[in-house]
Amino acid sequence: MMTKIYKDIFVCVLSIVVMGFPFAAETKEKGDTLPLQGKTETLSFSTDEGSWLSIDISPNGKTLIFDLLGDLYVLPLHGGKAERITSGLGFDSQAMFSPNGEWIAFISDRSGSDNLWIARPDGSDARKLSEESQADMISPAWTPDSLYVVVSKDSVESEITMYHVNGGTGVKLNGQTNEDEIWGVGVTISPDGKYAYYAKDETSNGPVRNFPAAQISRYDFATGAIDKITNAEGGGLRPELSPDGKWLVYGTRHKTQTGLRIRNLITGSDRWLTYPIQRDAQENYRPPSRDVLPGYSFTPDGASIALNSEGKIWLVDVVSGKRSNIPFSADVSLDIGPDLSSPYRVPQGDVTATIVHDPRLSPDGAKIAASVLTKIYVLDSKPNSTPKRLTSAEAWEYKPVWSPDGRWIAYVTWSIDNGGQIWRMRSNGRGQPQQLTDIPAFYTDLVYSKDGRTLYAMRGNEYMRRQTFSEFGGLRVDLELVSVSASGGKQTVIASANSARYPHFGPEADRIYMTDSGTLFSTQLNGTDRREHLTVSAPRGNRGGDEPPKAEAIYISPNGHHALAFANKQVWAIGLAKTGGQAPVVKLRGGSLPVLKLTDIGADFSGWTNDGTSIWWAIGKSFYTRPLSSIAFRIDESNNKEPVEDSENKFVLNEEHESAHERQFSVTVARNTPSGSMLIKGATVISMSESQVTAMESGAKQQDILIVNNRIETIGNSRNFNIPANTKIVNADGKYIVPGFIDTHAHWEFRTDDVLEPQNWSLVANLAYGVTAGLDVQTSSHDYLAYRDMVETGQSVGQRAFMTGRGIFGDTDFQSYDTTHAYLRRYSDHYNTKNIKSYLAGNRQQRQWIVLASKALGLMPTTEGGGDQRLDLTHAIDGMHGNEHTLPDSPFFTDVVELYSKTKTAYTPTLVVQYNATSMREYFFARSDVYGNEKLRRFTPDNRLDELTERRPVWVRSDQFDFKHAAAQAAKIQRAGGLVGIGGHGELQGLAYHWEMWGFEMGGMKPIEVLKAATIDGARIIGVEQDLGSIEVGKLADMVILNADPLADIRNTVKIQHVIIDGRLYDGTTLDQLWPEQKALAPFWWWNKDDVRFATQPVNNQ
Repeated sequence: MMTKIYKDIFVCVLSIVVMGFPFAAETKEKGDTLPLQGKTETLSFSTDEGSWLSIDISPNGKTLIFDLLGDLYVLPLHGGKAERITSGLGFDSQAMFSPNGEWIAFISDRSGSDNLWIARPDGSDARKLSEESQADMISPAWTPDSLYVVVSKDSVESEITMYHVNGGTGVKLNGQTNEDEIWGVGVTISPDGKYAYYAKDETSNGPVRNFPAAQISRYDFATGAIDKITNAEGGGLRPELSPDGKWLVYGTRHKTQTGLRIRNLITGSDRWLTYPIQRDAQENYRPPSRDVLPGYSFTPDGASIALNSEGKIWLVDVVSGKRSNIPFSADVSLDIGPDLSSPYRVPQGDVTATIVHDPRLSPDGAKIAASVLTKIYVLDSKPNSTPKRLTSAEAWEYKPVWSPDGRWIAYVTWSIDNGGQIWRMRSNGRGQPQQLTDIPAFYTDLVYSKDGRTLYAMRGNEYMRRQTFSEFGGLRVDLELVSVSASGGKQTVIASANSARYPHFGPEADRIYMTDSGTLFSTQLNGTDRREHLTVSAPRGNRGGDEPPKAEAIYISPNGHHALAFANKQVWAIGLAKTGGQAPVVKLRGGSLPVLKLTDIGADFSGWTNDGTSIWWAIGKSFYTRPLSSIAFRIDESNNKEPVEDSENKFVLNEEHESAHERQFSVTVARNTPSGSMLIKGATVISMSESQVTAMESGAKQQDILIVNNRIETIGNSRNFNIPANTKIVNADGKYIVPGFIDTHAHWEFRTDDVLEPQNWSLVANLAYGVTAGLDVQTSSHDYLAYRDMVETGQSVGQRAFMTGRGIFGDTDFQSYDTTHAYLRRYSDHYNTKNIKSYLAGNRQQRQWIVLASKALGLMPTTEGGGDQRLDLTHAIDGMHGNEHTLPDSPFFTDVVELYSKTKTAYTPTLVVQYNATSMREYFFARSDVYGNEKLRRFTPDNRLDELTERRPVWVRSDQFDFKHAAAQAAKIQRAGGLVGIGGHGELQGLAYHWEMWGFEMGGMKPIEVLKAATIDGARIIGVEQDLGSIEVGKLADMVILNADPLADIRNTVKIQHVIIDGRLYDGTTLDQLWPEQKALAPFWWWNKDDVRFATQPVNNQ
């Protein structure tokens, strides 16, 4: 019976939620509204196992409900055949019976995003209680009167919310003060309705950083007070109360596993109930979408609990802890999205540069200057014209700008030995370049004054930039605004830039404009009198935090009447208003000023023409202009919305607007392909061909391999085939040859910000360790694509660099299939990549738009696993080509194995950065002499090795690592016919890839299974198995010659004699080229330890 306090509480709640609504709210229809509906295939199988099953028992004690791969099933409590009660594309989970037995509450994304739903116990009459577009809803729980469902909501603001079954927007649980945050997961309500128990985030003061991550707290509905109930060494998780309210069961970690303890809430006695059950998820760095433990349930008499463990369903006696199995079987039938595998050939022939850096129109609009593959080129407006080099200098040239009279082009340089300078060259290419500065530094963001007499630039310290071994995510050197005469001379330091960038001029000659954290501001030319003009915020999407993303750059028009915003890699035009005082804040969607989005595919660069009559932008090698006169600004909010899915209006790309003009800036360079032949004699060849892998054979002994140019011509006994004249002979007697290793989850370290350094250490380091190809699955900048081109054209030695381009993040906030398709065209049409990365890209509807657009464009999207197994399962269900990082809810069983193996969802676990566990990298860093490794020291900057080895953040006892267990789960997928790849994650360029291989072997994979993941399956994951991944006739000649047999001991993979890539032979220790030319590897800056400018160690002058 409801207590007086409980009645008073809910009378108050009802006055908030239901006032103004009829008591019987309008029913919301169930039907799937997901984009893949009607476009799926069926995956069917039977299983008697299930992974991370959340279980509840009906009030009458007869029926058990659980979720399996996104569908809900009911089962007699004594076991038997499970009956599926929900189906379709929606992922339904965490079902709970109402106390009166009339409803179930569950979480579903069937409407396109996670929401709280209720339905009858047979799955009928389903309706939605919440209206969320970008939130995780976790662990619903009923109040005793069956009128409310309480759920944890993780969104921009995380909260615990109560929803009435008959309508309303929900009520947030509040504390005793406005500052109290009520947040946690696994809510359960006491039978008397007085309290809510839940697992609350905790900051650990124990010996293990951030562990335990949660303890049980109790919320008082009457007062809002919170009491801490547990302080367990292993945390307190997923509380459950007995029907009489006497017993509290909760999860806690002991050693490496999790069990359940039971507490008498009257006496306080606390004991183990059952151990182990299922490793919890409290080490995940994101809130888990299916709670930190799967749900379990008391029987109505309180004598037992039902739970999922070891893939089975068990009934545990509360007194004795004895387990009895509840046998079950389930027929699974899933709607599966399209197969997005799209194999492609490794490109051959001439290379057309992918990225045109910093293009700038001449003042008369007739020519474009840009930096391409480290050189300045100029393209004129004549039909069929091609870009021409501006200079013949050997320097690396970047950031061109035109003088106002069009006679000069100023630019910056950068070099390994001498830093950078500012130069200028006559725009007609006559004469010689003129150096304008004499201070070696990092220069960027050039702009001429309006009269052309002065150049302004951002300047950074040369040494500090050189010490920055990676600019992933952007420039990491502090800048200052400087000026220099346009004809050269002494520099003047104007002001520290802090985080300001992109200086330019507007209507005034005596003020310079810049962007700082999404705000356009100006100062006088001496850096004083700062005035803020405009702040621009972009659509938030599923981005967390208190603030929406800001515009990266804002440019005022030459007459000051408009501004151009570059945000979320799109270009927006804004009509300005002079308001005085504080600068207006403009939201790009539904903002306070007239805004027009000019791009749908997107942009890498943008700006105004010199006279301000047109806007220009560029992406890849395409350059667009559009007259300002063609832009119809309207404050009508609909102008700022993207088209909806069912719009009857035909979608027209902004780039294809009748007034937009496109020009191609195509620079084509010869590919660096060797010529000649090489014969490798007498080796044991571990080819990784299909027949060898299937038979689990050892290598074929005394084999010869003939390579002609860059392909494998013949394999066998060389006495039986023709050998061309002048063939290079390599004696490999006693050696072992494997295909070049392929990294399916690479992260490389480049100098970026459009001022590049071609000879890149991370590509070289990986090649030296036999990793001849890799896929960087989240390149933070378009600059990465230029590095790929530089390897292909021979400007840099390095592994084959396949890339996804910048990830597709949630801040894209796609509003329709058409806008999704348009955005993905940047990859297929402009970035020359088949591989893309969907990085927590939005809700289920938005992710399915990505699937459909990828299918239409022939793209293969891999995904960020995000430590969220529900997300990972939907990736496989929807047809995403791959899933990165470990599936965190481990172990998993037949259901997950069948899903991943049958859909061929490429799985790269990256054990070195394992989710929900201490990463494997710490195992090897603590047990290897990384700092003393001479090979690493040759190919890795000194300060990078110092950073990695001087002080590691943790030391972990060997039995606390979980990577062996995670590797064993991956082996299940591979052995069932699935795709598993090896990913080094850039943790230690080159060597970490081998750690990953060794970790898989330590987890139970056979060496040949490890090599399968490292070679041919890696090629299949990327899509290049026609050319790479095995040693077979006709394939490209990428291979590693080892001094010892990796099938006998997988750790022999680092015993490298030679590396062959694209038919070129390199020394495995020095990476000096041995054939077709003998050429020493170009020196890196940290090798020059005698030059005080570049030394990474102090110089002893005594």
